[in-house]
Amino acid sequence: MSENRKLAAILAADVVGYSRLASEDEDRTLARLRALRSDLIDPTIAVHNGRVIKRTGDGALVEFRSVVDAVRCAIEVQNGMVERNAGVQQDRRIEFRIGIHLGDVVEESDGDLMGDGVNIASRLEGIAAPGAICLSEDAYRQVKARLDLSVSDLGNTHLKNIAEPIRIYSLQVGAAAQAKPAVTAGAVARAPAALPPELSIAVLPFVNMSGDAEQEYFADGISEDIITALSKLSQLFVIARNSSFTFKGRNVNVQEVGQSLNVRYVLEGSVRKSGNRVRITAQLIDATTGGHQWAERFDRDLSDIFAVQDDVTQQIVGALELKLGTGDQQRLATEQTQNLEAYDCFLRGREQMWRLTREQNIQSRHLLQRAIDLDPKFAPAHAFLAVAHGLAYVNEWSESPSKSLEQATGSATQAVALDDRYPYAHWALGVISLYLRRLDEAIREAERAIALAPNLVEGHECLGNALHYAGRPNEALLCFERAMALNPYYPDIFLHFHAQAMFQLGRYEEAVVILKRRLVRNPVTDISRVLLAASYGHLGRFAEARGEWEEVFRINPDYSLEHRRKVLPYKNPADFEHIVDGLRKAGLTN
Repeated sequence: MSENRKLAAILAADVVGYSRLASEDEDRTLARLRALRSDLIDPTIAVHNGRVIKRTGDGALVEFRSVVDAVRCAIEVQNGMVERNAGVQQDRRIEFRIGIHLGDVVEESDGDLMGDGVNIASRLEGIAAPGAICLSEDAYRQVKARLDLSVSDLGNTHLKNIAEPIRIYSLQVGAAAQAKPAVTAGAVARAPAALPPELSIAVLPFVNMSGDAEQEYFADGISEDIITALSKLSQLFVIARNSSFTFKGRNVNVQEVGQSLNVRYVLEGSVRKSGNRVRITAQLIDATTGGHQWAERFDRDLSDIFAVQDDVTQQIVGALELKLGTGDQQRLATEQTQNLEAYDCFLRGREQMWRLTREQNIQSRHLLQRAIDLDPKFAPAHAFLAVAHGLAYVNEWSESPSKSLEQATGSATQAVALDDRYPYAHWALGVISLYLRRLDEAIREAERAIALAPNLVEGHECLGNALHYAGRPNEALLCFERAMALNPYYPDIFLHFHAQAMFQLGRYEEAVVILKRRLVRNPVTDISRVLLAASYGHLGRFAEARGEWEEVFRINPDYSLEHRRKVLPYKNPADFEHIVDGLRKAGLTN
């Protein structure tokens, strides 16, 4: 047999205590293992460009194109197992050990791999603790500067049948351990580019120095308002709030933040609010060198808070030597109110709205309405109240959904009337227009929001959804890819949006890969399982379609295709019937 040598990243994994689990209940253990392979392990390997070399009864040997891909895959699998084992008795849990090594291997003509690279990965797996990942020093060296990892140095260790001792690192995993996601424009995660865009920035959440945890919302609100202002500049690439705020409360290295988010500059700072005074410090750092570009401290009356925010933005513009026209300068100004209590209520209400739960939504609506009562002309409060009412309508978080939709429409319309240059006002009206099935208006308002703030991730998301429902999937894909680039720590719902557009284009195989990736992050989504079942139906994979369809009703016994047909605002009913047709091919509908 012919062979060739190469350097490869090898992942070895197996089930802890498999023999005991199988002896106690073999059928149940095998069924659970098959389900894990189908729903978690295989899709995660595929997403990270892995190739399964061989399987054992309870394990696998996988080759990856890079150690970064291998570690990301391992973390996703182990964190997925934490979720799946929640509530399961300790002695009935399926837990994996994983070992990863970068080394020399021999590839035979049938694709099998042999050699020390494989043997060391297998030995590392053997000494890993349940639920853990062990890395050789060669592997760890490849990822320590590129992934946000918490590791324990286990020192030099003698491994069975390996001549020289190897330094080993054990990777902490669990719900809190996350690999830094790559900025990705497609279904497959990739490592960040070697050099970030020259004019790119992330604003970290400012640290609350007030000595009062209740003031956390105020520091967060200042950070968010600065992000909103910078997002209006077409010369800059500005990371979205969701991704920047993943670093909240963490002692981070700015250079690692830059690598993680693929940006050249990072803004960090602090806020101290005391009585009617506020002190804000801010510093702009070049994440490629760690050098300070600009730093300033502002001690002002609280009534000057908007002027401070504008000063910070203008200082960044000056430090980066951006050339702004008159229109850019006008757009940069922070949306203001003369009533500080109204601004305080707005900051609290906006913070509550972003949490996306019923109770927080109720509080959000109350606070935002209070802001409007105090200053009826404060456009941001109207805009976010519109979205809060819209969420109450969609999620049935109010006693009268129809009234919520009516209130949402009125608030969004008022926000635009009060300040036509406020991008979130047009975003809000675009979102509500989608709910009202006014697709042309939704597209127009989303495009206006993006014109005012090219980096507004919510605008790109709204436009993508409107284009999808209007039957323009190719354009929708571009919007979703832009949104994911701006928000590299994007929520899992973005994957569903992306898959919908792929499905609409008839690219079912790609839709399957993306949907399985969403299931890794959110196993209890009914809508993605329906779309996955429909994709399988169009591909002729009927058994898999039936399996997903059964899971839909296990997750949500009240799921109704008729309800979805009524609420999804497709311009062409045939686009929804395309989903139904995939299910029908698998024998899942009458």
